[in-house]
Amino acid sequence: MDEADEAACIFCAIAGGGTAAHRVFEDGTAVAFLDARPLFPGHVLVVPRRHAETLTDLSADEVGPFFARVQRIAGAVERGTGAAGSFVAANNRVSQSVPHFHVHVVPRNRKDGLRGFFWPRGRYASDEEAAEVAKRVREALEAG
Repeated sequence: MDEADEAACIFCAIAGGGTAAHRVFEDGTAVAFLDARPLFPGHVLVVPRRHAETLTDLSADEVGPFFARVQRIAGAVERGTGAAGSFVAANNRVSQSVPHFHVHVVPRNRKDGLRGFFWPRGRYASDEEAAEVAKRVREALEAG
């Protein structure tokens, strides 16, 4: 990807701080923020800070550290939302709405209504609700 394409990438803009998002985590490896169209409150996207279109575009040295962040965030999403578990998934090109690799971390509970991979998406009722959910996940991350 050339610099112009990377500059147009919404996830690069979020990672770089040029576009607002409800961030729950960031470091030199990854940035995590609430999905703007969550399956459930607390649905987080984890993206590598460096632009990589797909999982296979990450170097072998990047995969482990990146997924260590995904693992940590999955635990924080569960604790921060009071969920019984989580669904962790990534598309690679097909159904990838943004061409920047990202992992979905979705809080799950039994009988939550999700079936298969064709789920209805929703929106937060307000920016305040999204800010509160992001805060809870951040606090869960800080608590370990």
